[in-house]
Amino acid sequence: MNLQHRSLNKELLDEENIPFEDIKKNMQELNFINTWLGGHSITISGLKKLVGLNNSVTICEIGCGGGDNLVALNNWCNQHQIKVGFIGIDINPSCTMFAASRQELMNNTTWLTLDYEKVVFDQKPDVIFSSLFCHHFTNDGLICQLKWMQKNSKLGFFINDLQRNYLAYYLIKILTKLFSSSYLVKNDAPLSVARGFKKNEWNRLFSEAKMHSYSIKWKWAFRYLIIYKNDRNSFI
Repeated sequence: MNLQHRSLNKELLDEENIPFEDIKKNMQELNFINTWLGGHSITISGLKKLVGLNNSVTICEIGCGGGDNLVALNNWCNQHQIKVGFIGIDINPSCTMFAASRQELMNNTTWLTLDYEKVVFDQKPDVIFSSLFCHHFTNDGLICQLKWMQKNSKLGFFINDLQRNYLAYYLIKILTKLFSSSYLVKNDAPLSVARGFKKNEWNRLFSEAKMHSYSIKWKWAFRYLIIYKNDRNSFI
Protein backbone atom coordinates (compact mmCIF):
# COMPACT_ATOMS: atom_id res chain seq x y z
CA MET A 1 0.00 0.00 0.00
CA ASN A 2 1.41 3.37 -1.06
CA LEU A 3 0.35 5.98 1.48
CA GLN A 4 2.22 8.91 -0.05
CA HIS A 5 -1.10 10.18 -1.39
CA ARG A 6 -4.69 9.74 -0.28
CA SER A 7 -6.40 6.64 -1.68
CA LEU A 8 -9.26 7.30 -4.10
CA ASN A 9 -10.84 3.87 -3.57
CA LYS A 10 -14.40 4.01 -2.29
CA GLU A 11 -15.31 2.31 0.96
CA LEU A 12 -17.95 -0.41 0.94
CA LEU A 13 -20.04 1.67 3.36
CA ASP A 14 -20.39 4.34 0.68
CA GLU A 15 -22.19 1.91 -1.60
CA GLU A 16 -25.97 1.72 -1.79
CA ASN A 17 -28.28 -1.13 -0.77
CA ILE A 18 -26.16 -2.52 2.06
CA PRO A 19 -28.37 -4.71 4.31
CA PHE A 20 -29.37 -2.98 7.55
CA GLU A 21 -28.00 -5.77 9.76
CA ASP A 22 -24.58 -5.38 8.13
CA ILE A 23 -24.64 -1.62 8.72
CA LYS A 24 -25.75 -2.17 12.32
CA LYS A 25 -22.87 -4.57 12.96
CA ASN A 26 -20.47 -2.08 11.41
CA MET A 27 -21.72 0.73 13.67
CA GLN A 28 -21.48 -1.44 16.77
CA GLU A 29 -17.87 -2.34 16.06
CA LEU A 30 -16.95 1.26 15.24
CA ASN A 31 -18.39 2.34 18.59
CA PHE A 32 -16.21 -0.26 20.31
CA ILE A 33 -13.14 1.02 18.44
CA ASN A 34 -13.99 4.65 19.27
CA THR A 35 -14.48 3.79 22.93
CA TRP A 36 -11.30 1.77 23.46
CA LEU A 37 -8.93 3.68 21.17
CA GLY A 38 -9.92 7.12 22.44
CA GLY A 39 -12.09 8.37 19.59
CA HIS A 40 -14.90 9.52 21.87
CA SER A 41 -12.50 11.27 24.24
CA ILE A 42 -11.11 13.25 21.28
CA THR A 43 -14.64 14.31 20.33
CA ILE A 44 -15.30 15.45 23.90
CA SER A 45 -12.03 17.44 23.85
CA GLY A 46 -13.14 19.24 20.70
CA LEU A 47 -16.46 20.20 22.28
CA LYS A 48 -14.80 21.44 25.48
CA LYS A 49 -12.47 23.68 23.48
CA LEU A 50 -15.38 25.38 21.71
CA VAL A 51 -18.04 25.47 24.43
CA GLY A 52 -15.90 26.79 27.27
CA LEU A 53 -18.05 27.84 30.21
CA ASN A 54 -21.37 27.88 28.35
CA ASN A 55 -24.09 26.08 30.29
CA SER A 56 -26.36 25.57 27.28
CA VAL A 57 -25.34 24.40 23.81
CA THR A 58 -26.75 23.08 20.55
CA ILE A 59 -24.55 20.57 18.74
CA CYS A 60 -24.86 19.27 15.18
CA GLU A 61 -23.02 16.22 13.85
CA ILE A 62 -22.76 15.67 10.12
CA GLY A 63 -22.34 12.03 9.12
CA CYS A 64 -23.74 11.00 12.51
CA GLY A 65 -24.02 7.28 11.72
CA GLY A 66 -25.66 5.43 14.60
CA GLY A 67 -25.41 8.33 17.04
CA ASP A 68 -22.57 6.93 19.19
CA ASN A 69 -20.68 10.22 19.26
CA LEU A 70 -23.78 12.09 20.36
CA VAL A 71 -24.41 9.58 23.15
CA ALA A 72 -20.85 10.17 24.41
CA LEU A 73 -21.32 13.96 24.26
CA ASN A 74 -24.73 13.72 25.92
CA ASN A 75 -23.23 11.77 28.83
CA TRP A 76 -20.44 14.34 29.22
CA CYS A 77 -22.85 17.29 29.10
CA ASN A 78 -25.09 15.66 31.70
CA GLN A 79 -22.11 15.10 34.00
CA HIS A 80 -21.21 18.79 33.76
CA GLN A 81 -24.76 20.18 34.05
CA ILE A 82 -24.76 21.53 30.50
CA LYS A 83 -28.16 21.77 28.85
CA VAL A 84 -27.74 20.30 25.39
CA GLY A 85 -29.72 19.81 22.21
CA PHE A 86 -28.50 17.73 19.26
CA ILE A 87 -29.02 17.60 15.51
CA GLY A 88 -27.84 14.42 13.81
CA ILE A 89 -27.50 14.43 10.02
CA ASP A 90 -26.81 11.40 7.86
CA ILE A 91 -27.68 10.63 4.26
CA ASN A 92 -28.21 6.93 5.03
CA PRO A 93 -31.74 6.19 6.35
CA SER A 94 -30.53 2.97 8.00
CA CYS A 95 -28.15 5.01 10.14
CA THR A 96 -30.68 7.61 11.27
CA MET A 97 -33.28 4.90 11.88
CA PHE A 98 -30.87 3.09 14.19
CA ALA A 99 -29.76 6.36 15.82
CA ALA A 100 -33.35 7.43 16.48
CA SER A 101 -33.84 4.29 18.60
CA ARG A 102 -31.18 5.42 21.10
CA GLN A 103 -33.00 5.94 24.38
CA GLU A 104 -30.37 8.40 25.65
CA LEU A 105 -31.09 10.82 22.80
CA MET A 106 -34.85 10.60 22.30
CA ASN A 107 -35.71 13.72 24.29
CA ASN A 108 -33.17 16.18 22.93
CA THR A 109 -32.21 15.16 19.37
CA THR A 110 -33.51 15.95 15.90
CA TRP A 111 -32.55 13.48 13.17
CA LEU A 112 -32.26 14.56 9.53
CA THR A 113 -31.89 12.00 6.75
CA LEU A 114 -30.34 13.90 3.85
CA ASP A 115 -27.13 15.28 2.43
CA TYR A 116 -25.75 17.76 4.97
CA GLU A 117 -25.22 20.36 2.21
CA LYS A 118 -28.99 20.53 1.67
CA VAL A 119 -29.73 21.39 5.31
CA VAL A 120 -30.94 24.91 6.01
CA PHE A 121 -31.16 25.72 9.72
CA ASP A 122 -33.92 27.89 11.14
CA GLN A 123 -31.42 28.66 13.89
CA LYS A 124 -27.72 27.89 13.61
CA PRO A 125 -26.30 25.32 16.05
CA ASP A 126 -23.56 26.57 18.34
CA VAL A 127 -21.17 23.81 17.28
CA ILE A 128 -20.93 21.56 14.23
CA PHE A 129 -18.61 18.57 14.17
CA SER A 130 -17.76 15.40 12.30
CA SER A 131 -15.95 12.24 13.35
CA LEU A 132 -14.47 9.81 10.80
CA PHE A 133 -16.51 11.54 8.11
CA CYS A 134 -14.09 13.79 6.21
CA HIS A 135 -12.01 10.98 4.75
CA HIS A 136 -15.02 9.89 2.69
CA PHE A 137 -14.71 13.07 0.59
CA THR A 138 -12.46 14.40 -2.16
CA ASN A 139 -10.29 17.40 -1.39
CA ASP A 140 -12.64 19.68 -3.35
CA GLY A 141 -15.59 18.28 -1.42
CA LEU A 142 -13.79 18.94 1.84
CA ILE A 143 -13.14 22.59 1.01
CA CYS A 144 -16.88 23.02 0.46
CA GLN A 145 -17.53 21.17 3.72
CA LEU A 146 -15.21 23.43 5.71
CA LYS A 147 -16.95 26.51 4.33
CA TRP A 148 -20.38 25.04 5.09
CA MET A 149 -19.47 24.31 8.72
CA GLN A 150 -18.03 27.80 9.14
CA LYS A 151 -21.12 29.44 7.67
CA ASN A 152 -23.63 27.40 9.64
CA SER A 153 -22.13 27.36 13.16
CA LYS A 154 -22.23 30.10 15.78
CA LEU A 155 -19.11 29.26 17.78
CA GLY A 156 -17.25 27.12 15.27
CA PHE A 157 -16.63 23.51 14.35
CA PHE A 158 -14.29 20.64 15.02
CA ILE A 159 -13.17 17.54 13.11
CA ASN A 160 -11.98 14.21 14.48
CA ASP A 161 -10.39 12.17 11.72
CA LEU A 162 -7.61 9.80 10.80
CA GLN A 163 -3.93 10.35 10.19
CA ARG A 164 -2.64 8.57 7.08
CA ASN A 165 0.19 6.52 8.55
CA TYR A 166 1.81 3.18 7.70
CA LEU A 167 1.83 1.93 11.29
CA ALA A 168 -1.84 2.85 11.75
CA TYR A 169 -2.72 1.14 8.46
CA TYR A 170 -1.10 -2.19 9.27
CA LEU A 171 -2.14 -2.22 12.94
CA ILE A 172 -5.83 -1.72 12.13
CA LYS A 173 -5.56 -4.25 9.30
CA ILE A 174 -4.21 -6.87 11.71
CA LEU A 175 -6.62 -6.02 14.55
CA THR A 176 -9.72 -6.14 12.37
CA LYS A 177 -8.59 -9.38 10.73
CA LEU A 178 -8.20 -10.98 14.16
CA PHE A 179 -11.15 -9.54 16.03
CA SER A 180 -13.77 -8.11 13.67
CA SER A 181 -16.77 -10.11 12.47
CA SER A 182 -17.92 -7.36 10.09
CA TYR A 183 -16.84 -7.55 6.46
CA LEU A 184 -17.46 -3.79 6.25
CA VAL A 185 -15.05 -3.06 9.10
CA LYS A 186 -12.43 -5.50 7.78
CA ASN A 187 -12.43 -3.76 4.39
CA ASP A 188 -13.15 -0.15 5.34
CA ALA A 189 -11.06 0.35 8.50
CA PRO A 190 -7.64 0.10 6.79
CA LEU A 191 -8.99 1.84 3.68
CA SER A 192 -10.17 4.69 5.91
CA VAL A 193 -6.58 5.17 7.06
CA ALA A 194 -5.40 5.15 3.43
CA ARG A 195 -8.01 7.84 2.70
CA GLY A 196 -6.90 9.85 5.76
CA PHE A 197 -4.72 12.94 5.98
CA LYS A 198 -1.35 14.35 6.82
CA LYS A 199 -1.08 17.64 8.71
CA ASN A 200 0.27 19.60 5.76
CA GLU A 201 -2.76 18.49 3.72
CA TRP A 202 -5.13 19.94 6.33
CA ASN A 203 -3.17 23.19 6.27
CA ARG A 204 -3.50 23.31 2.49
CA LEU A 205 -7.26 22.62 2.63
CA PHE A 206 -7.83 25.44 5.11
CA SER A 207 -5.65 27.76 3.06
CA GLU A 208 -7.66 27.01 -0.09
CA ALA A 209 -10.87 27.58 1.88
CA LYS A 210 -9.40 30.95 3.01
CA MET A 211 -9.90 30.08 6.68
CA HIS A 212 -7.24 30.89 9.26
CA SER A 213 -8.37 30.67 12.92
CA TYR A 214 -7.90 26.94 13.40
CA SER A 215 -5.68 24.53 15.30
CA ILE A 216 -4.54 20.98 14.48
CA LYS A 217 -3.50 18.57 17.23
CA TRP A 218 -2.28 15.00 16.84
CA LYS A 219 -4.13 12.58 19.11
CA TRP A 220 -3.77 8.92 19.98
CA ALA A 221 -4.54 6.65 18.20
CA PHE A 222 -3.36 8.21 14.93
CA ARG A 223 -5.96 10.95 14.67
CA TYR A 224 -6.10 14.69 14.24
CA LEU A 225 -8.37 16.99 16.18
CA ILE A 226 -8.98 20.11 14.10
CA ILE A 227 -10.76 23.02 15.77
CA TYR A 228 -12.01 26.13 14.00
CA LYS A 229 -13.33 29.11 15.98
CA ASN A 230 -15.42 31.78 14.32
CA ASP A 231 -13.63 34.34 16.54
CA ARG A 232 -10.53 35.09 14.45
CA ASN A 233 -8.51 36.00 17.57
CA SER A 234 -9.21 32.73 19.37
CA PHE A 235 -5.83 31.13 18.66
CA ILE A 236 -3.66 34.25 18.80
